[in-house]
Amino acid sequence: MFDIVTFFQLMFSDHTLRVVSFGTALVGAVSGILGCYAYLRKQAMMGAIVAHASLFGITTAFLIGTASLVVHTTSLKTDAAMGLAVAIFFGAGIALLRMIQSMSLVGHRGLRDYLFGQAATMTNADVRTIAVLAVCATGISLLFWKEFKLHTFDRDFAAGIGYPMHTLDQLLLATIVLAIVIGLRTVGVILVVSLLVCPAAAARQWTKSLSGMTALSAVFGMLSGIVGATLSAMVRNLPTGPVIALAATGFVLLSLFFAPHRGVIARALRRARNRKHLHPPDASSLVRGEL
Repeated sequence: MFDIVTFFQLMFSDHTLRVVSFGTALVGAVSGILGCYAYLRKQAMMGAIVAHASLFGITTAFLIGTASLVVHTTSLKTDAAMGLAVAIFFGAGIALLRMIQSMSLVGHRGLRDYLFGQAATMTNADVRTIAVLAVCATGISLLFWKEFKLHTFDRDFAAGIGYPMHTLDQLLLATIVLAIVIGLRTVGVILVVSLLVCPAAAARQWTKSLSGMTALSAVFGMLSGIVGATLSAMVRNLPTGPVIALAATGFVLLSLFFAPHRGVIARALRRARNRKHLHPPDASSLVRGEL
């Protein structure tokens, strides 16, 4: 049993929890910011591709656009190319992992931490590394804010006025990859996509502007990291990474129900008001000449 008092007591008294919370908050914030572009471009699957492909050591290949190459050189659509990439590279990575485990090589147990994350063992040095990478990723997104925004919402117009679309594609992808690399230490290969997609999906329910969505997504990602790290510290044998992913999912569910314009409740109330105002007159009223 725990409460808000216990939460703050842990935050102020436990050095390890402060380190882990700060590190996961940074990861959540930068993932939320960059996840907005993947979400709006309907390329959220790209995060899963890069994360799962990294298990096989080919993240660099995606920096030069492996999925894009498949799309441009074959008749496959983008979503099919992404699914194919996940199947091939993640499958190859799992096969290689099983081979390593069967040979009982020194250090093979650490690969499980790579799959599922090990945020609870985060150190000050890890946080400093995360902070540097987070600043780089956020700085790139701010520096190229106008270009990324135009590239996301009107690609044809951006190409028409001379923007180098292929270069922007690769720069945005590389920045998203950087966010994924930051998240691997926290939630691992399998769950990192949740930090890339969930905060952005939750933020989209509350606002129509990209700036508002980006800010909210960063906040949701940051809170997911803090809540997940704290719950993991308060409940025995509760893994940090999966709890962070569940916290991010919780923000999505809350937003889907309670967002003021797009939420399920708001839409139900709006439909009820519309039915009330637009209800047709009954037959007896028409006979009496009443409207």
